[in-house]
Amino acid sequence: MYRIGEEEVEEVRKVLLSGHLFRVGDGVEGHLHEVDQFEREWAELIGTRYALCLAGGGTAALICGLVGMGIGPGDEVIVPGYTWMASATSVLAVGAIPVIAEVDETLTLDPEDVRRKVSPQTRAIIPVHMVGRPANLHALLEVAREHDLLVLEDCCQADGGSYRGKRLGSWGHAGAFSFNYFKIISCGEGGALTTDDRTIYERALVFHDGGAAFRPYAKELSIPLFVGLQLRADEVMGAILRVQLRRLDGILSDLRRIRQRFEQELDGVPGLRFAPHNDSEGDCGVAVAFQFDSEAEARAFAREVGGWLPIDSGKHVYSNWEPLLRHQVWHHPDMNPFHHPRNQGLRTEYRPDMCPRTLDILRRTVFLSLHPDWSEQEVTERIEACRRAVKEAVAL
Repeated sequence: MYRIGEEEVEEVRKVLLSGHLFRVGDGVEGHLHEVDQFEREWAELIGTRYALCLAGGGTAALICGLVGMGIGPGDEVIVPGYTWMASATSVLAVGAIPVIAEVDETLTLDPEDVRRKVSPQTRAIIPVHMVGRPANLHALLEVAREHDLLVLEDCCQADGGSYRGKRLGSWGHAGAFSFNYFKIISCGEGGALTTDDRTIYERALVFHDGGAAFRPYAKELSIPLFVGLQLRADEVMGAILRVQLRRLDGILSDLRRIRQRFEQELDGVPGLRFAPHNDSEGDCGVAVAFQFDSEAEARAFAREVGGWLPIDSGKHVYSNWEPLLRHQVWHHPDMNPFHHPRNQGLRTEYRPDMCPRTLDILRRTVFLSLHPDWSEQEVTERIEACRRAVKEAVAL
């Protein structure tokens, strides 16, 4: 989260004084319907028919998206080897099996490796727009169309980003977003699912609300009711998010301006090259990404500029997803999807070295995180630090 202030405080105050913190409030006098309004505003921003605001962050959004798509035992879902573990574990949460694929130099899912890893059991792809960088949706959607696959965009690190002028989360069959503390906009925790598909929306709606059978919307559903969980957002979350949403495009504009300065002023500097973009204009600008010929050069550069190597993030690298690698899922063995009869014969073997290209790219990449409130002087100083650092790094 980059910006928060008195506007959020005032909106939360209104909710607290209303006395209505529960999101369900049809016919309740004085209910502010903050979550309902945020869902409409988020759907309008992303460009989809439906949006569902959730507690539980982006993980809840991913699970609800997969539930909405009808993914379950017997299905494989392809996910990248560089992402937060929930991109893969959400697949396990619905009883299906994640298949780990390589990323390319853009740090996003490699369409060619996806194509190689599609099997008769593959039902869906989860492209992840990591560190605000759009995946190659054109190529990935082409693969999906060829094999009749569903596409769930993981936009959790790319709130408000776009690809070819269209917002992320509106390209696939559904999009998942996160609003936890570490994201572009935040309400502390929380997430959202977007889709144009009424059936996906209805399934997700029922799944996220254990009391769905008792809600006024139940009579409008076209799907049978089923038992779900409790992932409802509350009115305080909705109030904060509505203010954060109004800040979003300003944050993105400032981040992109700063990233573009780095790329313009450092373009052509010997020994320095940028990780390629799938869409430079749509990149959220949360970081500038450099790539080097070796890990030694990358580490030397990172030390001097205060950057970080994605291989060091640990939890975002597939080889560190110990519970998944060891098939340790849920609290009871009979609920473990790796034990499910319909998943026998699927690709359930994982090795720390199964995506060597991903590991190599992550070791040679340096991210320099950006902040939208940096002054022009602060940006200039950091750009000059990059000029100095690359001379020492490539001299090793």
